[in-house]
Amino acid sequence: MRRIQMTVDGKPHVADVEPRLLLIHHLRENLGIGGTQVGCDTSNCGACTVLMDGESVKSCTVLAVQADGREVTTVQGIAENGNWHPMQTAFHEQHGLQCGYCTPGMIMASISLLKENPNPSEDEIREGLEGNVCRCTGYENIIKAVQQAAGQTQGTPAATS
Repeated sequence: MRRIQMTVDGKPHVADVEPRLLLIHHLRENLGIGGTQVGCDTSNCGACTVLMDGESVKSCTVLAVQADGREVTTVQGIAENGNWHPMQTAFHEQHGLQCGYCTPGMIMASISLLKENPNPSEDEIREGLEGNVCRCTGYENIIKAVQQAAGQTQGTPAATS
């Protein structure tokens, strides 16, 4: 066992974990943060995407010990003062989800994308989200949601954190 410390969704956590424990399983099983989805467990789908020190990572490919001393943000930690993050609002308003399984990872990857490129073209959005798979929507409304969050379409223009 190894003792790790990390900040998750703004709260400090200390835990003893097996060195081979994946971050996704630590978040869900040890910390009870169920909003981050387990999808393929092979890094192909992106459902498990979280932000680690502000950068999007697939938590099924990161060991919990690699997050030691880091700040991890999940979809459950992006709202502020009870208000949805602008990306969450955009996904809701643009109907950027159907079954919702990919949505947490898609939202987190979209936040990271806009942090790197605040005004992406449609092609840049598609390229930026290519590691996240949605089996339901055909991506059109996901693209619209990211465009709304970037302030490119009607709706509440948003700055990402």
